[in-house]
Amino acid sequence: MSLLSIVIPAYNEAKTIHFILDKIQKVELIGGFEKEIIIVDDCSSDGTFEALQVYHENNPELKLQLSRHEVNKGKGAALHSGIKLAKGEITVIQDADLEYDPQEYNILLKPFVDGVADVVYGSRFMGGNPHRILFFWHSIGNKFLTFLSNMFTNLNLTDMETCYKMFRTTTLQSLELKERRFGFEPEVTAKISRVKGIRIYEVGISYYGRTFEEGKKIGWKDGFRAIYCILKYNVFS
Repeated sequence: MSLLSIVIPAYNEAKTIHFILDKIQKVELIGGFEKEIIIVDDCSSDGTFEALQVYHENNPELKLQLSRHEVNKGKGAALHSGIKLAKGEITVIQDADLEYDPQEYNILLKPFVDGVADVVYGSRFMGGNPHRILFFWHSIGNKFLTFLSNMFTNLNLTDMETCYKMFRTTTLQSLELKERRFGFEPEVTAKISRVKGIRIYEVGISYYGRTFEEGKKIGWKDGFRAIYCILKYNVFS
C-alpha cells in the first residue's frame, strides 16, 4: 500500500474545516494510494482545534493526525510542522478553506504513478477547469510573482503561488525551509529547483476562490514579502 500525506495548515477555520475533510474523505486515489491527513492548527482563537477533535471522534476510521501550535507562528510554520510529521511516499499541501478541490488530487498524482515526476504543481492558469472570477490585481500579482520566480529558477511555471503542490516526501523533508508566513511558496520553489535531477511537472486545476468577506487572508503585504523571498532564496542564498 502506498500513502499520500495531506498536510493542512489551519487558522480560524472552525466553521468550514469539516467541509474540506468531508471532501477529502470522498476521494478515491489512483495507484493504490491511501490517505493520511495531517492538520496543524496555528493557535486558532475560534475553536478550530476543538472542532477538529469532535470531527475525529465522529469519524474514527479517518487516518487523521492533529497538531497544535501554542502561539500563532504563521502558515509557513504550520506547514513545516506538518511536513515533519508526514509518513507517506508523496505529500500534498492542502488549504483548510474550499478554494481547491481534493477530487483533483489524482490529476497531480498521475505523473507520480506514471513514474515521471518528483514534484507536481497544480496551476490555476492552465487547463479547462472551473475558475471563480474575482480579483484582477491578485491575478496580475500572481503572474508577476511567477514571472519573477521563473527568471531566477529557470523554470517555466505558470502558477508558482498555487496551494496545490505535490512532492516526493523525502525530497520535501530534505529542504531546510525557513519562511513562517506566506513566503513558503517562493522559498520552496527556489529550493526545489536546485535539487539535482529534479523532475517538475505542472497540471491544470480548478479554483474556487474566496473573497475577504468569506475569509481570504492573504493581502498586498504578503505580495511584497513574496518578492523579498524570491530575491532572498534565489539571489542571496
